[in-house]
Amino acid sequence: MTAMLTAKDMQNLLHVDRSTIYRMAEAGRLPAIKVGKQWRFPSDQVDQWLNGQTTPTEPAPPLAVDSPPTGDLVDLLPLDCVQLIQDSFADLLRVMLVVTDLDGSPITRVSHPTLFYNLLAETNQGHQVCQETWRVLGQSPALKPRFVPTLAGLLCARALVRHGNELKGMIIAFGIAPGEWLPDAAATTELAQFLGVDPASLEHAFQAVTRLSAAEQDRILTTLQHIADILAHIVTERSALLGQLAALDNK
Repeated sequence: MTAMLTAKDMQNLLHVDRSTIYRMAEAGRLPAIKVGKQWRFPSDQVDQWLNGQTTPTEPAPPLAVDSPPTGDLVDLLPLDCVQLIQDSFADLLRVMLVVTDLDGSPITRVSHPTLFYNLLAETNQGHQVCQETWRVLGQSPALKPRFVPTLAGLLCARALVRHGNELKGMIIAFGIAPGEWLPDAAATTELAQFLGVDPASLEHAFQAVTRLSAAEQDRILTTLQHIADILAHIVTERSALLGQLAALDNK
């Protein structure tokens, strides 16, 4: 996993003030990624960038970047089209998928929903748990998809959707049972009380969760990144088109 440097780390490396770091990041003169409102700098790319400088404080030549990010992800995606893409991949992978922003707010409907998800979605507590889980995923510094345990020990992974140097959102796969997974009666009852659902209904939903082989799980991680790349391409093309239309309106 690539380590991420902060603006403070970059100040210490380059011996310049914070505003200079931000200006260089905005201009594409530093290898940088915007996570929410904060700039982060992949350490391996920073090392390569530093090795190409004649002096630590000499500005780097402009890096090739896409058109400047404009608008939120929900405004940059053709949602009906993206929903069809997401539904198709979810059916092929046999897993739940959803696109969210970095705060975990869903942009698309959940594809391939399981009984467990439908049970959660019926309660305020369950809905809040899902969105909080997705929000935490958006704050993770990991750049590549990887599985992490979530509610009841079920696995979840996300791939980041980029636009230029900025992270705009995520495609998330979730609700996957790890190995020989099945909570015991006591754990099921405790979780049912927490969620405010019937224990028998929860136990029945647990029987129908997504179970995948190790190879299928690896395929999901690879495919998640492919989906994120497709969405990033759509965002870039649509943003350019919207920019052209706005320019025509201003003439």
